[in-house]
Amino acid sequence: MAKKLHYFDLNGLAEPIRYILHYGKQKFEDVKYRYKDWPIKSVKDSLPYGQLPLYEEGNRTLNQSLAISRYLANVHNLLPSDPWEQAVLDSIVYNIYDFWQRILVYIKEQDATKKQAIRKEIMAETIDYFFSRFEKDLKDNNGYFGGKLSWADFIFVGIVESTNLFLGEEIERKYPHSAALIQKIRNLPGVKEYIATRKPYVL
Repeated sequence: MAKKLHYFDLNGLAEPIRYILHYGKQKFEDVKYRYKDWPIKSVKDSLPYGQLPLYEEGNRTLNQSLAISRYLANVHNLLPSDPWEQAVLDSIVYNIYDFWQRILVYIKEQDATKKQAIRKEIMAETIDYFFSRFEKDLKDNNGYFGGKLSWADFIFVGIVESTNLFLGEEIERKYPHSAALIQKIRNLPGVKEYIATRKPYVL
């Protein structure tokens, strides 16, 4: 069954999906659109809600990055069987996306003065607010968000890397458990080989 992932030529919300697919040794077509050219009307009009990413599997399609990631996590045994444990991981993923929403405000701001003020707040307050909590979760759970490798870990690494791209920083450098998890994911079989051949992302 042919598989395709449609997204921009950036990491963004699709990199956790790419990581999971490569970790699962899944062959797929990684369709990338130039971020600078977006919106591409012909593509945007063909999407269910006009947004990327979009995942195709045969004649089926799925939109929304978290829905795609969670589905693939289930396929590749990165989702616990216990409903409570699933819900705990879901809450962690939503917390990670709450952090990303703050970064999106910075990304979308067009006014240079306002953008600089948002960046200052992110660097001075937002990162530590979230990462101090992420650090505690990781420390209390054997270096993973769920006590062992799960989809939440892939989501976290992808969002951190995307944040670093847009901020031009390494936001994890002051947070040892976060930095360690990022290295674990980057060195997973399949993921490591993908990263070695991946072109650097640039804005």
